[in-house]
Amino acid sequence: MSMAVAGMIAGMALGFAGYFGGFGAFLLVAALGAIGFVVGRFLEGDLELGDFFRPRDGRRDRR
Repeated sequence: MSMAVAGMIAGMALGFAGYFGGFGAFLLVAALGAIGFVVGRFLEGDLELGDFFRPRDGRRDRR
């Protein structure tokens, strides 16, 4: 599935949630979708848990 199709499906799901459930449902669906995306990337091996905690440049900040 291409990223365009996945984006279209996600947009439609958010649209339905917003229309039928209101803004709170829209935010819930968006948050759960983002969490699912991160978990999926983690399970595929594209992300490691340390990526969230180490500095971007690979060096520690020494003050």
